[in-house]
Amino acid sequence: MDFRGKKYERGSNWSDPEVVELLQLWADESVQMELESCLRNQHVFNRIAEVLREKGIHRTGDQCREKIKKMKLEYRRIKDNNKICRGGRTWKFFEVMDRVLSNRPNICYSTVGSTVITQQIPPGVLAAGDGYIHHHHHHHLTSPHGISHSHHPQELMDIKCEEVDSDERSETPEPPPPIVLPQAADDHGMDGSLLEGGHHDGSPAARPDSHTENAVSPSGYMDPNVSGTSSGIPTSGPTFSALHRLRRKRKPPRMKDPLDDILLKFLTAQRVVEERFLQMEERRMQRDMELEDRRMQLEQRRMELEREHEYRMFTIFAQMVNALRNGGSTQTLGLDLSQAFSQSSGQATGPGGHPSSTSASKDGNSRVTSYQSKSLPNGLKDVLSNAEHNPTFQQPKSSIYLSKRGNEINSFGIIEEGYTAYHADKHDEDKNPNGFINLGTSENKLCFDLLSERLMRADIYQIDPPLLQYPDWKGHEFLRVQVGKFLTYYCKAPVLLKPENIVVVNGCGSLFSSLSAVLCDPGDKILLPSPYYGVIKDDIFFYSAVKPLLVHLESKVTDEETRPFQLTVGKLEKSMQIAKLQGTRVTAMILTNPHNPLGDIYSAKEMKEFLEFANRYKLHVIVDEVYMLSIFGDVDSFQSVLSFDKLPDPQRTHVMWGISKDFAASGIRVGTLYTENTDVISALSQLASFHGVPGPTQHMVAQLLRDQDWISQVFLPTNRARLKSAHKCVANELTAMGIPFLNRHAGLYIWADFRKYLKDLTFEEEEKLLKQFVKNKILLINGKSFGCCEPGWFRIVFADETYRLQLGMQRLRKVLEEQDSEIQSIEKGPNSDSGNRTKIAEDVIEIGVQQSPPDPALDGLIGLLRQQIRTTDWLQRNTPEQFAQENPEVYDVFCKLAEK
Repeated sequence: MDFRGKKYERGSNWSDPEVVELLQLWADESVQMELESCLRNQHVFNRIAEVLREKGIHRTGDQCREKIKKMKLEYRRIKDNNKICRGGRTWKFFEVMDRVLSNRPNICYSTVGSTVITQQIPPGVLAAGDGYIHHHHHHHLTSPHGISHSHHPQELMDIKCEEVDSDERSETPEPPPPIVLPQAADDHGMDGSLLEGGHHDGSPAARPDSHTENAVSPSGYMDPNVSGTSSGIPTSGPTFSALHRLRRKRKPPRMKDPLDDILLKFLTAQRVVEERFLQMEERRMQRDMELEDRRMQLEQRRMELEREHEYRMFTIFAQMVNALRNGGSTQTLGLDLSQAFSQSSGQATGPGGHPSSTSASKDGNSRVTSYQSKSLPNGLKDVLSNAEHNPTFQQPKSSIYLSKRGNEINSFGIIEEGYTAYHADKHDEDKNPNGFINLGTSENKLCFDLLSERLMRADIYQIDPPLLQYPDWKGHEFLRVQVGKFLTYYCKAPVLLKPENIVVVNGCGSLFSSLSAVLCDPGDKILLPSPYYGVIKDDIFFYSAVKPLLVHLESKVTDEETRPFQLTVGKLEKSMQIAKLQGTRVTAMILTNPHNPLGDIYSAKEMKEFLEFANRYKLHVIVDEVYMLSIFGDVDSFQSVLSFDKLPDPQRTHVMWGISKDFAASGIRVGTLYTENTDVISALSQLASFHGVPGPTQHMVAQLLRDQDWISQVFLPTNRARLKSAHKCVANELTAMGIPFLNRHAGLYIWADFRKYLKDLTFEEEEKLLKQFVKNKILLINGKSFGCCEPGWFRIVFADETYRLQLGMQRLRKVLEEQDSEIQSIEKGPNSDSGNRTKIAEDVIEIGVQQSPPDPALDGLIGLLRQQIRTTDWLQRNTPEQFAQENPEVYDVFCKLAEK
């Protein structure tokens, strides 16, 4: 087996015969001389390994060298401890190692020309003071490897083998027979008397008394047991003492210089200072980068504030322009702007040169006017419609006990003043006949008898231990199973809806809040067609500070539309483009079908178009179908999103439904959500613990939904008939009073137009009319609370008992008649018949089409504009000269118009 390429293994063991063979080869004088004369001795040990291999001992050169190294270390340790090993007994190889290491051949170096000659000092010149080794003349045979072999194999090392209780026990398992180490003869000749006079007994008598000197080997090892040379013996080379002195002179010991310590300390200090300097430089650069980032952020914030300020000023100017077009006086401005706006506004001037911005209709409508003014620049109309809802113009009251966010939340709410008065003074036919009539809250109060009878049955009331314990926050499985079966049947879903895709919480408002939290980040916006259900704005804001991006719908019917306030994909696209220009991130869209407060039912074609639009922009679509069973006209006109065979983006489509409206049970507070997005389900489950439904309530609702025969044969037909009758009652009253309204047959409400009862078409006048209703103890909700861009629209809820509806409409008529009388006295017009102010369409009663909503009074706008001018240098930075340089063409057109 070839061991040449095998790496040395430190854990290999040597037997005593193997150690003896190794020492015999290593102790040879030629080997010792070669080991001392070269710096790298690996080749020497490789040759030793080859000789051992010929003898049947398979070792590598690395193993041989490592073994010799260990034996040297053991020898020196024992020598320092006076020949006592670990176990308290003498090491078997100590004397052999001592003979070799104490009588190592010394090398002297001389030069001949430019050549360095190595010459061995004959070992005979050394006094055999220790008596361990005697040199004999033997003739040796030289092996091919350069290592001498003795002619007499019986002359081996004389080793007294005995067991030693030491750590080397594993290396010497069995003691070998005594052997004698042969020595090579000196080629130069040796003094016979000296060689013959030596004895091998090691006694002190055999050692001649002479002056000894410590011997130093070429490797630097010094042993005091090696005697110096005798002065009476001639040598062919320099004596040992002379050689020793030469070596000491050639290699003097290095004295410790104090300057070394100083230099070391200086270099160390210099390195520390450099490292410290680099650290400080890195920190300085990092601080500079942070300051630069901070400066950039401040600069960006300053630019944003400047843009917002310019936007507010532009809004004020736009409101002033609109006010002037609607007949506002320029005298309140303190400026002569008649020339600037007379031509650009496109208004016709009368013979006297006065602009005729309004004109009485020929059919006698003295206050219902039709404005035919020229369209404003792109985007200005949207600015005007948003102006009333801009929080910049609102001054909500703040509390010192609330945080900034708390005050902001506290400022939300729909006509809280009216609701507070209603709850304190509710109407009761017997106990409080003069109390408030609530026609503002969308509640179904027509089926209490049916629902109470069903909920009083024995199967409803059941209390099991699981119902009183913490449930699965998504809702008990038995309830989610029943909800899935219910929606599958009434929504006409193509497949059974799985319960694991359903979440049940305490109302749809909680679903809006939770969905806005898991789908949007703070500051994001949700597309929301307006008018909308007013509480949605609060629901999506409270948790996530998400605000709606309103898609304003108008009552005017254009050529591309078929009904007032119609939502189209084009309007959605326009809103997305505006959001993109403003840098607003839109993440979702809310669709209510049937619509609240309009009562519109989106067709399947329209819903698919809306879903395709959302898919293009990767928007989540929250479809609110909470009124899907409250349709009292053509029931088949409604088609749920869950009935579609394929959705454009099922992972971003989420459908809501609850029992509050369709089952006339708004107090039970159960809302459901169906979505195929498991991530949304998981995230909603984390928030559902804040919106859980009590266990007994879940059991009640599950039993109610399980009774499909009662729902289809008793409740739904009766509920639809009663809704149709109540709707007809209120519609007839409105028609009799000449009030326009949207004639829809879905939901619990009517969207009515009271614009002709406003002194001015402003939201301030709308608020005044609302307060008149509250003063006469009738509760309605105005259009501003629903985000409507046109003042004067109100929602009237008709799902109540007939006697309360009649009483409420009587109070309503009284308020409107008083309002009409005041307006008549102001106008002093001969025509006061309200029937002449209306025209009835086939499906909607509406007045003449009007343009964009008018703005607040000019006095408030001028004061706000002056305040903005005083608090900024916008006018100084936006001079006519600068504008002329940036927009020369526009400036030339403006100058020509000003000259005219």
